Amino acid sequence: MTTQTPERRVLVLAHTGRAQVRDVARECVGALTGHGIGVRLLSDEAADLGLSADDDLVETTAPHPALGEGCELALVIGGDGTILRAAELTWATSTPLLGVNLGHVGFLAEAEQEDVESTIAAIVHRAYTAEERLTLDVRVLQGKEVVATTFALNEASVEKAARERMLEVVVEVDDRPLSRWGCDGVVCATPTGSTAYNFSAGGPVVWPEVEALLMVPLSAHALFARPMVVAPSSVLAVEVLSTTEGAGVLWCDGRRTVDLQPGARIEVRRGERPVRLVRLHRAPFTDRLVAKFDLPVEGWRGAAERERRRRDGGEHDA
Repeated sequence: MTTQTPERRVLVLAHTGRAQVRDVARECVGALTGHGIGVRLLSDEAADLGLSADDDLVETTAPHPALGEGCELALVIGGDGTILRAAELTWATSTPLLGVNLGHVGFLAEAEQEDVESTIAAIVHRAYTAEERLTLDVRVLQGKEVVATTFALNEASVEKAARERMLEVVVEVDDRPLSRWGCDGVVCATPTGSTAYNFSAGGPVVWPEVEALLMVPLSAHALFARPMVVAPSSVLAVEVLSTTEGAGVLWCDGRRTVDLQPGARIEVRRGERPVRLVRLHRAPFTDRLVAKFDLPVEGWRGAAERERRRRDGGEHDA
């Protein structure tokens, strides 16, 4: 039997711990291979789905840095956490991510479960675009030694490690000290992450087209403890004071952690490599906010609504 390499290949990543996700993932794999498009799966996820590499169009593999190499996009089935995991797995190859939301809010996803058929059609006909999202490059220093480097799509948060201990930090912007806080932590976020942890912490919602970095204190005991938006070229730093009684922990996208000892310094700057998110249509970000947060907009009388009422012979403007 001659094995043929498909001309096109899609990486499929899924949160296979949920039966609903497994059903949708199997449907997507079957639809893609039915159109002659090869599918790459992680071996453990393929096993969860009951799929094997017997078919020339199905490839299974263990996680590795080049996981997304040769794939035109990654179809990610689950919630925002699954998309953040996919961003980590495909970081080295900058593979575009197309999320199908089967989670809760699903702010990073482009499609819902009922959109699966049209989503597959868009992949088949290449009817999609990819937009670049600003990321964070993060490094941790202990003294002059760099002890860890990582990245984040949503946020890098410095938090206290023990509930009963407050974290004592000094925050810095562009090599200049800004303030000293006794706090639960500090969130450094991207515009993409402004609707995630930053949002829960009381930070501003920033449209994804805006290039900026955000810094938000968590329960800071200080006169000046306000959310801040700085230039994308700025460098944010959080220093855990050597006199602090408790240790800290760095969380990146809620997935990767680094233990922080007193005296640790965390530097956050714009990432050299953006994450690419697939878009199937050009819906305004305002509409996404309204839909995802179920915001009340009844009574709105914008230009399009007024024109519709005029055509329908409805009420006129007062």
